[in-house]
Amino acid sequence: MSAGPELPSRNLSVNKRSNRRIAVLGGGLQGCCIALALAQRGAAVHLYDRESDLLTRTAIVNEGKVHLGYVYAGDTSLATARTMITGASAFASFMEKYVGISPQRWERSGPFTYVVHRGSQRSSEDIAFHLQAVHDLVREGFSGRERAYFGIDLRAPLRRWASADRHATFNSSQISDAFDTPEIAIDPAHLAGALRTRIAATPNIQLHLGRTVTIVESDGKQLCVASLGMEGQTRERYDHVVNALWDSRLAIDAGRDLRPSRPWLYRLKYGIRLRPPRGISLPSVTIVLGPFGDLVTYSEGTVYLSWYPACMLGSSNALTPPEWPLEPSASLAAAMTRESLAAMSDFLPALDGLDPETISNARVRGGVIVAWGDTDIVDPESELHQRHAIGVTSTGRYHSVDPGKLTMAPWFAMVVAGRIFG
Repeated sequence: MSAGPELPSRNLSVNKRSNRRIAVLGGGLQGCCIALALAQRGAAVHLYDRESDLLTRTAIVNEGKVHLGYVYAGDTSLATARTMITGASAFASFMEKYVGISPQRWERSGPFTYVVHRGSQRSSEDIAFHLQAVHDLVREGFSGRERAYFGIDLRAPLRRWASADRHATFNSSQISDAFDTPEIAIDPAHLAGALRTRIAATPNIQLHLGRTVTIVESDGKQLCVASLGMEGQTRERYDHVVNALWDSRLAIDAGRDLRPSRPWLYRLKYGIRLRPPRGISLPSVTIVLGPFGDLVTYSEGTVYLSWYPACMLGSSNALTPPEWPLEPSASLAAAMTRESLAAMSDFLPALDGLDPETISNARVRGGVIVAWGDTDIVDPESELHQRHAIGVTSTGRYHSVDPGKLTMAPWFAMVVAGRIFG
């Protein structure tokens, strides 16, 4: 397979200014990446977001994993893995070129260990087969660029833990197998700060913050973006409009007669970030396959954890989801932290050293996840176990982007830039 074109090394100069005036709707990770890719090609970019700052919602509250496809063991076609590998192959090099972060400067996790729950939806041997098949694709996709994934040598083989090692780290009554992979997460707070700084320093990106886009309409040869803010409604005309919104993308698409042809599901998921006491060393772990959880330890010591049953608190199949609270109440945050730590410590005894009653630095924040499918991941047949039916849909000068996962945002930014500039 092809992992896509290698992006040049850091080059932040702006090409000769074009006469294109382009609106990018959504100031999350996808919208910010698109804005930078278009601005570097000389476009006058207007970046809209309903919040008062960029990157305040889902992109910065998840675990930040740059997926290589290992977790998608429910997709036996490996189509999701191929998609994620394509995105991951461009991630670090895009950020180096457009944001100025070299792979050595990322705040990131250690490589993930995938542990197989005894209640997994697939057997240990099925998981082992899937992980090896994905790893073969990873090595093929990065052939000749083995260190393009954050400097990690992807040629190293996967490691299946020996029984004695597994017993020493995990609770074997809950975990049947464990595998080391090269997959890592980046600290989304570090990423968000770097993107905000770069966009602020890019003169041909104009921010329209605190504005909710209500509709995109045709206006002769141009498109008109109507938005609502403190000063009322405004209408601006553009040569192209890119819809990179997240929880309102489908509604704006519908106004352009781009209606979903399949069911979808919005989910409200919370994550917990904390800094454990000194002396507690925690690995980065993903528990598969089903409604379980993740534990991520970043290089500067912050820990992210999310246990699915405790932290998944809402779902909707409306065209626009409810206005869910992204900051839970203090009592709900404490309950989620307590339940998540209790559940995760059943698998990883090292977490027993974290007393939820004495943790004062834990912060719980939520984000909306949208994916194709009409049942949640508790269903082994759910479409949510796949993420390959994603990408850029263009109708004339209107472009709608379904990134699927954080991993894909830089890649789809390049796709959008290619659609507009060739």
